Amino acid sequence: MEYILDILYIYVAVYSIYFLALALRNLCDKPFRTEKKYSQYEDKENLAVVIYSHNNKASLEALIEQFKMQDYPIDCFRVYAILDNCTDGSEIIFQNNRFVNVVNFTGNTTLGKDQAVSLLLQQLAQDGWIGSYIFIDGNRGISNDFLSTVNSALVRNSVLGGETIVPTDNLDIIDSIKVTYQKYHMNFIRRARSLFGLAAQADSGLFIIKKEIVDSIGAVDFKDIDSELKYSLLLSKIGFKCTYNPNIQTVVSPDAYEFRRPRISQRITLFANCIKKIFTPNFVFVEHAFSLIAPNFWLLVLIYLGLMKHSYKYYFFVDFKFVLLTFIILLVGFGISIINSKLSLKELGLLFLYPIYSIGHIIKNLPPVRKMILKCTEGRVNEKEKLSIDVVVFTGKTDLPCKLEFISDKELSKVRFIFKNKKYTTSGYLRMVDALQELKSKLEDYGFILKICSCCSHFTSYVDGSKNMLKGYCSCNYPSPSIKEPKSTLIWNSCSQFSPARLNNLIEEMISNGKND
Repeated sequence: MEYILDILYIYVAVYSIYFLALALRNLCDKPFRTEKKYSQYEDKENLAVVIYSHNNKASLEALIEQFKMQDYPIDCFRVYAILDNCTDGSEIIFQNNRFVNVVNFTGNTTLGKDQAVSLLLQQLAQDGWIGSYIFIDGNRGISNDFLSTVNSALVRNSVLGGETIVPTDNLDIIDSIKVTYQKYHMNFIRRARSLFGLAAQADSGLFIIKKEIVDSIGAVDFKDIDSELKYSLLLSKIGFKCTYNPNIQTVVSPDAYEFRRPRISQRITLFANCIKKIFTPNFVFVEHAFSLIAPNFWLLVLIYLGLMKHSYKYYFFVDFKFVLLTFIILLVGFGISIINSKLSLKELGLLFLYPIYSIGHIIKNLPPVRKMILKCTEGRVNEKEKLSIDVVVFTGKTDLPCKLEFISDKELSKVRFIFKNKKYTTSGYLRMVDALQELKSKLEDYGFILKICSCCSHFTSYVDGSKNMLKGYCSCNYPSPSIKEPKSTLIWNSCSQFSPARLNNLIEEMISNGKND
């Protein structure tokens, strides 16, 4: 037992000094400010921007416009948009658009980011024009100097990640805690590690890499957060560490934000696999491997309290004063890190609530607890299903990008309408079309028109025996007058030939179809 406590103290003491060093290093971010200041003057590299999108029509359209407004030479970058089985009419925004190279995957299922990106990379492997890839999700937003900033950062680094900004308005308490912790982690841990020349974890939401590295490895690995961590370690091992750069920023809306952290079990497993490989002069890889078992600050505090109690009452290989000294070093480092993180008073309060969330999350995912939850919810796991669709609402003057969520919960159907951070959810109905009708009526009361198939004069519903009545026909001759028969569609699809239908006709049609069910 005594040996375990000795090893534990050495571990936390070393980490406390390391933590203070990070905090002190992060007080001076002059390299980032200098790089940002002179980003416009670097030689321009040829960049291939790869956007992955699955039903992100509104945000994707905005992102494309932002790329068109870049202060980067138009002949020095190309944009590739991957549409992965999109059912929201995303392909419409690229009609007669030569600015974007569209790769549209259609079928019964989505391929997923990893497979879809890999298929595109196979096509681009022989393109000698490309110097670097920029992988970005279709739900992100960027500033006008985004590409110039990326190009400047690529002068000194071969693999890059950036800062993700999430607006915190109208978030619930749990999401607010997670977003605040993410902000603290980026503004302190990631920034300080970058200033020290240490590796960062790759994030497929925004990932920049030289083409020659992708060609040598063979692919990228975007399956999930755990595979991205493994891919990051591989890059560090071969001498091309992923570097975090806070100048490279993207914005993602709160409803599209996903808080992701690798599982503790996965990190421990990866560290165990790296033990045999850490006896190498590659310091960046060795440090990256040890960072997998970096403790949480609050866990460190608990360990210190136990060690101080033990060293005060019983014999310990170091005096109590030394234990207290390293604990004070940790507290000083944490205090400086709070200054580095640039958090508001409200965000500081949320940050101190993170341990409670973290403990609850850990307990929930313990194997015995997880099994018990699955057993208690058996038979009810599939009671609630949700489908999110990007849509457009016409106000009489302009189109507004919005989102619909079709929810099936305990045999009842609901539709949730989302505009920015405001939400409206219908009552529960036996049929989805009835829930949608409530929403359409509500919007029409305010003079708004929902531009989807079920609100279009070209749409005719199709009675297929299902209670939700999601299918229908479009009688519009788009895209070609040679089409003789109405084409199949779904009630939430969109197209550029939208023509608003009269509400009374829709109600009569639904009543008629309801009698035929």
